[in-house]
Amino acid sequence: MAPMRATGSVVEQRSPDYFTGTSIEEFSSKLSESDRSMLQALRGSSLNVEDKAASDKLLVVEVSDDEKQKDKTDRLPQVYDSNAIAKYWQKRPAQVVKRLWQVASSFAGLFARVGTDLAFDRLSQTEPDRIRELREVIVSLGPFYIKFGQALAIRPDIVSPNSMIELQKLCDKVPAYDNKIAMDTIRKELGGEIDEFFSEITPDCVAAASLGQVYKATLRESGDIVAVKVQRPFVLETVSLDLYLGRLLGEFAKKVGVRTDVVALVDEFAQGIYRELDFRLECEAGIQIAKDLEHIPNVIVPKCYPRYTARRVHVAQWVEGEKLSQSQANDVNELVNLGVIAYLTQLLDTGLFHADPHPGNLIRTPDGKLCLLDFGLMTRITDEQKYAMVDSILHLSRRDYTRIGDDFKALGFIPEEYDPQPLLPALTRVFDAALAGGGAKSINFNELSSDLAEITYEFPFRIPPFFALIIRAIGVLEGIALVGDPKFAIIDSAYPYIANRLLTDESPRVKAALKYMLYGPNGKFDVQQTVDLLQNLEAFSKELNMGRDPNEDPANDNEPGRERNTATNRAIREALLFVFSDKGKIIRDFLLEEVVSSVEALSTDALYQLSVRLNINQNLLPPIARVFVHKLDDQEQQTVDNIVKLVEFISGDLSRGTTPQVLQEVVPLLPTALPVMQDFSVKVVSLLAERTTAKLIRGLFVPGSVAKP
Repeated sequence: MAPMRATGSVVEQRSPDYFTGTSIEEFSSKLSESDRSMLQALRGSSLNVEDKAASDKLLVVEVSDDEKQKDKTDRLPQVYDSNAIAKYWQKRPAQVVKRLWQVASSFAGLFARVGTDLAFDRLSQTEPDRIRELREVIVSLGPFYIKFGQALAIRPDIVSPNSMIELQKLCDKVPAYDNKIAMDTIRKELGGEIDEFFSEITPDCVAAASLGQVYKATLRESGDIVAVKVQRPFVLETVSLDLYLGRLLGEFAKKVGVRTDVVALVDEFAQGIYRELDFRLECEAGIQIAKDLEHIPNVIVPKCYPRYTARRVHVAQWVEGEKLSQSQANDVNELVNLGVIAYLTQLLDTGLFHADPHPGNLIRTPDGKLCLLDFGLMTRITDEQKYAMVDSILHLSRRDYTRIGDDFKALGFIPEEYDPQPLLPALTRVFDAALAGGGAKSINFNELSSDLAEITYEFPFRIPPFFALIIRAIGVLEGIALVGDPKFAIIDSAYPYIANRLLTDESPRVKAALKYMLYGPNGKFDVQQTVDLLQNLEAFSKELNMGRDPNEDPANDNEPGRERNTATNRAIREALLFVFSDKGKIIRDFLLEEVVSSVEALSTDALYQLSVRLNINQNLLPPIARVFVHKLDDQEQQTVDNIVKLVEFISGDLSRGTTPQVLQEVVPLLPTALPVMQDFSVKVVSLLAERTTAKLIRGLFVPGSVAKP
C-alpha cells in the first residue's frame, strides 16, 4: 500500500486587538541630518515601538501528518539538515506551489509600485511608504521572512538606513495567534493539563514575537511567578519550506553566474533559526549565561526551569521592570555601563554571546538592576576571535593601521589569501576620521561600522555575521545611553573592561597585548598609557558597583561630582591596592622590569634627583660622590619625570604624608598588602643600590666617563 499523503493548507494567524502603546521621543534631533538615519538604524531606535502590528495576520504552512503512518522517516528534522528537508518537501509539491504563489502574490503589488516609482523618478519621495509596505509583506509571510528581515536590519553593508529603521520594528510588531492553540501546545509539550503545572495563567498573551508568544503564570509547585513562552503552530513546517525554496533560489543564482554564495548564506541563516526553534537550547543558554555573569553585581538573568521546558515551551522567571530604553531613572547610563561589561564578558571572556539584545530584552528592574532576557539567538566567539578583537582595539588606539589589517584578516573581514596592503589607505582614511575627536575612546562605534560598510563596495571586505550581531548589541546599548547623554561614547565605556582584562589575564596572548599597550610599536615605555590603564582599572571597579567606590556606602550615591575616570575621595587609590594585590602581579612584573631598564640607563645624578623627588633619602649619596657623576641629559630627565609621575599617581595621597584618613584606610590593609609591598620595595631598593654602585665604580675607573663638576 502506498504511503499516506500528508494534507496541508496555508492558514492565517490573526491577532486580537489588544496591543496599545506609544513610542519614546527620539534623541536624533540632536544630530546632524546626514548622520541621523544611520545612527537611528544601527542603534535600534525603532525597536522601542509597542503599538499594534501593522498587519493582523501571519501566514504559515499547515501540514497534518497521520501520526500512525508507517513511514516513520517521513518527518521534518528538528536539527537543520538540508537534504532531509528537501526530501520531505519534494513529496509535497502542492504545498510548495501554494507557498510560491503566496510569496509571489505578496510581493507582486509592492514590486509593481516600486517599478512605477522608478519610472516616474519619485522613489526618493515614496521610499518611506514602500519600506513600510515591505515590512508588512514580511510580517504576513511568517517567521522565516521576519527573522530574515531582522537579520537584514543589522546589516548596514546590505540595506539602507531607512530600511534598517523600519525592519527593526519586526522585533515586536508581530501579530499574536489563537490562545486556545497555545494552551493545547502547552498540554502536548509538557504532557498534562495546564493546572497541573500552573495555578494561574493569563488568558491572553502579554507579548508576541516571530516564533512565539508569552503568558504570565504562577508555578503550582513553588508559587514562583514565571513567563511562559509558547511556540507558534507550524513554525517548523513554514520555516523549513522557506529554507528549501531559498536554497533552490541559491542554486539557480549560482547557475546564472551570481558571485555571492546564496546557498551558503541560507545554510548559515538556517543553523541559527533552527537552534531558536528548540526552546530547550534557549533554556540551557540562559542557565549558562547566568553562571557566566554571576560575578557582575546588579545584573540579573532570569532563572530558567528545565523541568517545565520542552522543545516548544519555555518557562523562566518573571521579572518586573521597564524597558531600559524607556526608563526615565537617573541610573540608566550606569546600567548601560554594566550592560557593556556584561556583553564584553561574553564577547572577550566566556565566548557565549547573547546576540539579540534589542531594547525589549534589556529591562530596568524597580530596584535599579539590569535584567537580560531571551537567549534564543546565541553565537560562539572563538579564542582567536577574542584575541584579535583585543589586539584590534589596542592597535587602533595607537593608529597602528598596518597591524589592524592583520587583525581584520583574523576576524574574517578580509579573506585569508588577500594581501591587506591595498586596503590600508582606505582603513587609514576611515580610522583617522573616527579618531579625530580625541583618540580611540572618542569613536562612535556605529558611525565607524557604517564607514567600514562602504569599503565593501571597493575591496574584498565584508562584515562577518558574528560581528554584525556584535554591532547590533553594542549599537543598541549606545543608543539607549545617548538618549540621556548625547556625548556618550561606547568605546569610552568599554575601555575600563579592556584595562581590567589586560591587567589581570595571565595568558601569553593578553600579556603580549599589555606589553604592546605599555611600550607601543617602537618598544618605548609610555607612562601616560600606563597611568591611563590604571585609571580605567579604577573606573571598572566603580562601574561594577554602579558608579560608587566598592567601599563606599550606597546611601551616598546621590552625592554630586561623581564622574567616571576620576579619582575617588579615598586617600588610597584603587590602583595602589590593585598593584599590591594578588591580581597585580602582572603589572608589578612590568613595573619592576621598567625600573631595571630605567635605572640601568640613568646616570648617578639622575638617580640622585629621582631619590630627592620621591622623598626616598636626600642623603643617599655623600656630597663628595657628586664629583663623579654624569650630566643629566634630556632623555634622562624624561625618564626621571616618567617614574615620578607613575609613582605619584599610584601612591595618591600617601605621597603627601600621613593623615588620620590615610591611617584609617591603611591599617586594615596591612596584613595582606604589606608583605607584597615589602617584597616589591626590597627588589626596587636592591636594584637601585646595585646600579648606583656599578655606576660609581665605572665613574672612578673608566676614563672619559666622568663629567666635570
